[in-house]
Amino acid sequence: MTNAISFRNTPATKDATRRPTEHRSNRPSRPRHGQINALFVTTEMTDFVKTGGLGDVAAALPRALSRWHDVRVLIPGYPAVLERARSLRWVGWTQPFAGLPAARIGHMRTEDGLDVYVLRQPAMFERVGSPYVGPTGTDWTDNATRFALLSMAAAQIAMGTTGMDWCPDLLHLNDWPTALAAPYLQWGGRRVPSILTIHNLAHQGLFPATCRATLGIPMRATEADYHGQISFLRAGLMLADQVTTVSATYAEQIATPLHGMGLHALLHRRAAQGRLSGITNGIDGSWCLANDPALPQGDDRGADAVRLRARAQLRSELGLDEHEGPVFSFVARMVAQKGIDLVCEVGPQIVSAGGQLALIGVGDADMEAAVARLARRFRGRVAASIGFSEPLARRMFAGSDFLLMPSRFEPCGLSQMYAQTYGSLPIAHATGGLLDTIEDGVTGLLFSQPRATDLRQALQRAFRIYDETELLQAMRRAAMAQRHDWTGPARQYSALYAKAVAQRAAA
Repeated sequence: MTNAISFRNTPATKDATRRPTEHRSNRPSRPRHGQINALFVTTEMTDFVKTGGLGDVAAALPRALSRWHDVRVLIPGYPAVLERARSLRWVGWTQPFAGLPAARIGHMRTEDGLDVYVLRQPAMFERVGSPYVGPTGTDWTDNATRFALLSMAAAQIAMGTTGMDWCPDLLHLNDWPTALAAPYLQWGGRRVPSILTIHNLAHQGLFPATCRATLGIPMRATEADYHGQISFLRAGLMLADQVTTVSATYAEQIATPLHGMGLHALLHRRAAQGRLSGITNGIDGSWCLANDPALPQGDDRGADAVRLRARAQLRSELGLDEHEGPVFSFVARMVAQKGIDLVCEVGPQIVSAGGQLALIGVGDADMEAAVARLARRFRGRVAASIGFSEPLARRMFAGSDFLLMPSRFEPCGLSQMYAQTYGSLPIAHATGGLLDTIEDGVTGLLFSQPRATDLRQALQRAFRIYDETELLQAMRRAAMAQRHDWTGPARQYSALYAKAVAQRAAA
C-alpha cells in the first residue's frame, strides 16, 4: 500500500535488543474452541495505578473475559507498576520507529493468574506524577510521544516482531492514549483486528501537526488530521474494526451534535456501519457490604447494621454532628463535568432542610476551594475530604442515604452502581450510563437538566422519600437487588471479539 510503514528496518538499541533469557519463539499461539488471544491495552489499572473509572475497568474486564479467552494486559512501566511487579521477567523488546524509542517488555502474573505485560522505557514513564500529568497538575509536554510509544508497542506485539512467545489475535484499545495502535497496524498493512473503547469522548489526544514526523504518521494518511492538529482518537475511531463505549445511551448520544464533541458525524457513520455499540460497565465482586474490610464489621452482618456502623464511623472521621436527617454524599472528581458547582449551589438547601453533606474528591483548584468554603460555613453539617481514599469513599457509599451525581455528561459512571449496591440511592442527571442504570423512583432519582433548579426539585423528592420510611426501605431494597457484576458485559465483549475476528478474516 502507498502509505505502508515498516517496523523492521530500524536497528534497535542495545538495551532493547538484549535477548530475554526466557524467550522461546515469536510464533503466535492459536485459539482453540473459540478462544481468542486478546491484548488489553491500557494506561491505568487499579492493581497498580488509578486516576478514574478506566483503572477499575482494566482490572475487572480482562479477568471476567478470561472465562472464554486468553486476555492479557499491556500497561506502561510507571514507578507504581514497577514497585508492584517484583517478579517481572523480560520477554521481549520493541523496535524504535520514527521518533519513538525502543522499549523492553516485561511479564508478570498477578496472584489470581492474570498475565500483565509491562512496557519499560524509563525516560518516558518512570517519573513522578500521574500517568497523564506532572506534579504541578499540567499535562506532560511529551504525552504525544509517550502514548504513541504505547500504541506502537501494542501494534508490534500484534505483528509478532517483539520476540515474545505469545501473540494476540485482537487488540482491545482504551481511550485516546492507545488509539494509534489500530492506525499503526493499518498503515503498516497488517490485518490484526482491533476494538477501541471510548471511556470519555471529551479527551481526544489532540497535538500539534508538527508531531507527525516524530510519531511516524505517513504524509498521505489523513485519518489523524483534525482541524490542523493530530487527533489520536479520531485516527483510532476511523480505523478500528469495532468501536465501543461504556453504556448504550452514551453510544447513542455521542453520534449527535450535542454530545459528539466534534466527532458526531464520524461516530454516526460508524454506527450506521454496525461498528459502534454501547456495553455498560460492571463493578467487581469486592463491593459487598458484609465482607468489605473498609467498613466496620461486627457480629451482625445485616445490611442495616453495617450501614449504621459505617455512618457512625463516617461522621466521626469527617467531624459531622450526630443528626436525625438524611446524609447526602458526593464521590467524584471536583470538576465541572461532575456538576460539583451545582452541589455547592444547593448545599445550603440541604442543610436548611435538615440534611448533611459529605464530599470527597480532587479536581480543579477553584472547585476544591468552593467545596472547602462550604464545609467551613456549615461546620458539622457539611464535611469535605480533598483528596481520595478508597476506604473512605466506600464508607461514604455505605453510610449515606443519597449519592449526588449531577454530571453534565456521564459515559457510564460507576459510583451510582457502588451506591446502589451499598444501599445509598443515587440522585442523578438523566444522561449516559446514569439513565441506563437508575430507574427513577425505584432504584434512585433522575432529573432532566443539569441545573441547580432541577437538582433542588430532586432533593425535595429525596427528603419526602426519607420521611416515608416504607418507601425509602423499598427503594433501598430494589437498588441493592440490582446486578452490576461483569458477567453480562463480559459476555457482550466476548461476542464482539468473535465478531471482529470473523469480520477481519472475511475481509
